[in-house]
Amino acid sequence: MGKVMERVIAELLVAIRRGSQGIAPFGHMAPFGHTAPFGHTAPSGHMAAVFVARALQRRRGGGIRRRNYWLGLLPTLLLAATATMVQAQDRNVILIIGDGMDDQQISLARNYLVGASGKLTLDRMPLRGVSQVLTISEQGAPVYVADSANSATAMATGHVTSRGRIATSAGDGQRLETIAQMAQKAGIRTGIVTTSSVTDATPASFMAHINLRYCENPGAMVDVRIRGQLLGDCSQFLVANGGPGSISRQIAQSDIDVVLGGGSHHFEPLAEGRTENVLALAVANHFHIVNDSGALAEAPGDGKLLGLFSPGTMPVRLRGEDGRKAEPPKRSWANRINGYIGSVELPAVMDCEPNPEFAGMPTLKQMTETALARLQNERGFFLMVESASIDKQSHERKPCGSIGELQQLEEALDSALSFAEEHPETLILVTADHAQAAQIIPETSLFAAFGVPIYTPGSLARIRTLEGSVMGVNYATNKFSYEEHTGANVPVFSNDQGLGRVPVMLTQPEIFNIVRDYLGL
Repeated sequence: MGKVMERVIAELLVAIRRGSQGIAPFGHMAPFGHTAPFGHTAPSGHMAAVFVARALQRRRGGGIRRRNYWLGLLPTLLLAATATMVQAQDRNVILIIGDGMDDQQISLARNYLVGASGKLTLDRMPLRGVSQVLTISEQGAPVYVADSANSATAMATGHVTSRGRIATSAGDGQRLETIAQMAQKAGIRTGIVTTSSVTDATPASFMAHINLRYCENPGAMVDVRIRGQLLGDCSQFLVANGGPGSISRQIAQSDIDVVLGGGSHHFEPLAEGRTENVLALAVANHFHIVNDSGALAEAPGDGKLLGLFSPGTMPVRLRGEDGRKAEPPKRSWANRINGYIGSVELPAVMDCEPNPEFAGMPTLKQMTETALARLQNERGFFLMVESASIDKQSHERKPCGSIGELQQLEEALDSALSFAEEHPETLILVTADHAQAAQIIPETSLFAAFGVPIYTPGSLARIRTLEGSVMGVNYATNKFSYEEHTGANVPVFSNDQGLGRVPVMLTQPEIFNIVRDYLGL
């Protein structure tokens, strides 16, 4: 604010010294009760911004040029500039991330939830573009498929980094300041809402800094292993080595106002070098702790809030009937000998059904509305909302789970749009961190009429839709138990505040720039 004020003063003093024009009085209004030249009236409210802007344009013209006129206007113009800048700061940003939500996932959800000719809330957004996902190796070479850590870091910090890194730079591991941390310094409230563990890659990238996404708690900092496989080490980030500690510790000691999601078991270990656990550090840092939807609804209306509603990722809303997922076609012995003979049996058609483990969980909509109510204030806020298991269910070849989680994102978006109707200075951005494995394919091959057994080399789910048709969903990035991400562009949506601000094609670091500029940081 200081630099802008200095620029206003400097421009006006130049105009005074030259006895010329910062504003063309003819046909313009005088500010805040000053006598208006030639009978014009004084502006109020948002017109102050126009008046100051014209003062800085330094257009020459006729009219009153007396030095005392400009000296008399100077204090009022400075007040106008101050009011304008305060008004500009009163802005909100809601960034909604569908993890793995590429166009295949959106089409899956559309077909199932509203029908092939129907429209999701996403489809009705005023702006739609695409975002290029950028990734580099530790040595700085391009990598063409991202993970959630580096792609979320790009949106959170404006920097391209390597896979697995949480808001740290490739190669040298330097701390990269996040948009949430910048907002906190400016006195803007911040919130993180997710259906994953709050320590997972996407939410962590807005709150923490570490070289490996799996260093989520104090017990997972040295020789990090999953299923016995060594994945890396975060020793340099240990508190004993002068680092900030694990992701959960960094969240517990952060200035974030609202953090809601899963991941309670990452807050249970003893904090490094302490006799209390990580959750106790959060309490000492003035977080009010809630662990179920009832407690969330009854939480005090002010102060910091940490909601941990499951040990890890929160249960999803939908599942395949009886827990089914995509399955590989079954080939006859004859077909195994010769692919042109014999038969291939495709998986049976299945329905999607409610997941019983989801019962009692706060919905993404409830968590989003809680965060919005707590963050609303005269200075504005930044809120990141993630529907995490669009991706996680796709990794496990469970299309019904992905559909339900995109439905949750739609409901959270509806709440965000309702909020923006009442608070017009709210920018809503919806995007994904990367593309995923699911593909919509013919549930019965287009080439079946040739009489040759045709089948997918991957795993296939044949889902009965509400329209009475069958939708084929294929997963074929590998033969491992866990599907891969893919390297396509991902969609970007925005409400009307994005018009003129969000280009049709952008890169993920540019999302950071748009949010930063909108908040005036």
